[in-house]
Amino acid sequence: MTELPGGVERRRVDGDEGLATRGEPVYGEPYDGEWRRWDPHRSKVGAMIESGLETGVAEGDGVLYLGAANGTTASHVADFAGPVYAVEFAPRPMREFVGVAEGRANLFPLLKDARKPETYAHVVEANLDCIVQDVATTGQARVANLNRRFLADDGRLLLALKARSEDVTREPETVFQESLETLREEYEVLDTARLNPYHGDHFAAVATPRSE
Repeated sequence: MTELPGGVERRRVDGDEGLATRGEPVYGEPYDGEWRRWDPHRSKVGAMIESGLETGVAEGDGVLYLGAANGTTASHVADFAGPVYAVEFAPRPMREFVGVAEGRANLFPLLKDARKPETYAHVVEANLDCIVQDVATTGQARVANLNRRFLADDGRLLLALKARSEDVTREPETVFQESLETLREEYEVLDTARLNPYHGDHFAAVATPRSE
């Protein structure tokens, strides 16, 4: 069985057993007064854990989250991680995310473009333990490569890649393999998985920076 990150447990909440983190509810998820269900159908990181990937994320880790949207997954990560710098490009979900972050002192929303890390390099600390990326755009592996600067040499990248955001006309497996080739310019890929049945046409990779 996959080892869970510290601060994440399998618990029975509202009659069903599944992943859970300890924190205030955000999106109407089942909640028992202390623990909130982490729905893998609404979270790529939750789906990675349920798919058997060893994420390597530990309690108290510093995290850069790229593609935070309205904060569903970022809020779960912030329940057990250290500082979480959360980048989101679209103003509308960011407005919701700001409300989520108000109840979590370690969660920092940044209205920025993950393709331009130089615009938030003055805010995000270096040598972070983890980058989580869920950015639905073309060139997703290139985005991960550009943001490698923030990751410690022994840190982990958790990449969720949406095939149809790269090219809707091509087979997802082909897109995934080509993206891995690009990713290997900066990272050593440790493990991969399809995120079915949680997220169709999504592929996940766990990677660590390549040594010079």
